[in-house]
Amino acid sequence: MEPPGDIKGQPNPSMETRVRPEDGQAPQESASTIPSVEEKNKKSAKSWPFYFAFLGLNINALIYSLDATILSVAIPHIAEDLNGTTLESFWAGISYILCVVVTQPLYTTISDVVGRILPLYFAILLFSIGSIVFATANNMTIVILGRVLQGLAGGGLDTLSEIVVADMTTLHERSLYLGLMALPIAAGSVLGPSLGAVFSSSVSWRWIGWINLPFLGVSFILLAFFLHLKSLGETLASKIKRLDWAGIALYSIGTVLFVLPISWAGTLYAWKSWETLVTLLLGIAFLAGFAIYERWPVAPVMPYRLLASTSIKMALVSNFALGAMLFTLLQYVPFYYQAVQLETVIGSAVSMLPTNIVSVLSAVGAVIIIGIIGSGYRWAILLFWVMATLGGGLLVLLDLKSGSSMRLGLPVVCSTGIGALLRLLHLPIQAGVSDVNDTGLAIGLLLTVRLMGGLIGLVVGSTIFSNVFASSIRSIAELPDSLAALKHADKAVGFIPHLRTLDLPGEVVDPVLRAYLAALRAIFYTMTGFGGLGLLSSIFIWEHSLEKNELGRQQFQG
Repeated sequence: MEPPGDIKGQPNPSMETRVRPEDGQAPQESASTIPSVEEKNKKSAKSWPFYFAFLGLNINALIYSLDATILSVAIPHIAEDLNGTTLESFWAGISYILCVVVTQPLYTTISDVVGRILPLYFAILLFSIGSIVFATANNMTIVILGRVLQGLAGGGLDTLSEIVVADMTTLHERSLYLGLMALPIAAGSVLGPSLGAVFSSSVSWRWIGWINLPFLGVSFILLAFFLHLKSLGETLASKIKRLDWAGIALYSIGTVLFVLPISWAGTLYAWKSWETLVTLLLGIAFLAGFAIYERWPVAPVMPYRLLASTSIKMALVSNFALGAMLFTLLQYVPFYYQAVQLETVIGSAVSMLPTNIVSVLSAVGAVIIIGIIGSGYRWAILLFWVMATLGGGLLVLLDLKSGSSMRLGLPVVCSTGIGALLRLLHLPIQAGVSDVNDTGLAIGLLLTVRLMGGLIGLVVGSTIFSNVFASSIRSIAELPDSLAALKHADKAVGFIPHLRTLDLPGEVVDPVLRAYLAALRAIFYTMTGFGGLGLLSSIFIWEHSLEKNELGRQQFQG
């Protein structure tokens, strides 16, 4: 007997392809219903408008990815320039991810009801406004406001770009186009730290905002002229009535109330303070109410039918862990290079290049190979989770005296696994839906859960960094006047650029560097824990056939 989910060979009239039976799954296609080679080739033929529209969507993915990573090496410089605190510095990054997490399912459900085009145009316009606000900020509050606006739009740029690609392609084709879309997403991750370093140290960090505008302009023009999707055939008023307004409100309020106290606990307020506990409990209550309520709306924000499959549920848990690892890696490895190895902003960006480049190659290569083979993604997911978890654990070996091979090589092990998983984990979720019309909702849920993991990873990392650094710095018997600012842990991030300029003996500086290292190691241990969660959950992901040739709900009309 074959193990569940083991897809072997091609189906024929006497033997159908079988997968692990799961509740909510439609039967697999028999040989008589699988299109011929000629039919597949006909469906695979794409027009020039398709490719121009695909280019516009890829530009959106690039900008979203770029802005998710571009602050990682520039935050210390911005905090120094605007006299920001550590809490404000972390919120400049966290606010973006928080707003993306809040809005991703909203863009998904709204676009599923009213169509993809209008929400996509709105996201491009709002992201442009947020970029201008960020670029003209004169204090950290305005910086955070700009990031909030960008995050409110980023949820649409990210989610809708991938959903529209799913609508435009069949599941059989999607591995190729997801692999191609991995290029701009990964390029944004690679270029983000480098551009942030160049802008903040050589030109002005304000160009982090200005650089988005020409790209968004080109994207808007391409999509306006070439992206034409199938109409849903309802009036706007009837579409608006179908929206799950109560679910939208419960989810948005609950997410914000849940994340806020986790971010400030141990820094702004104590964990046991009423401000932390009351806000956290309110967030949990709203999210619990949201989960209960979502069983009844006509067009729910979180359709329960998507969770009928064990594979989909476990893939979502795996995605949550992946998001936490990804954003923690991108945020804190540059901190290690700057705060412990005393590299410049540009130097840390250069040190991140091997990590980012390998993740690009891994992401593109893994999903394209699976697309060519047509099966085997379950074992690939397990393999790359082992690599990501092992890589996270190896990061704790980094110290003050690590040589270049360790400094550059250890993060590469982790990023190889993470890069491949970013694309591979799409496959069990999209292949597992029983109705092709739910593909867009499934993608939106996947991206939301991943970003929720990223948000939790950043928030937990921020709390760990502040608390461990404060404890470590207090253990130092005496600090000279030039280091006195570090007695206040909220100045730890903003002080990083000054570490290289200190004219102090090693026996004075090294304990401070070890305080930074202790905080970062605690975060790397946490990363490894998230990796273990991802690996464990991936064991229960079963493989489904990728040989499906239906287009998505809002098909391309080119």
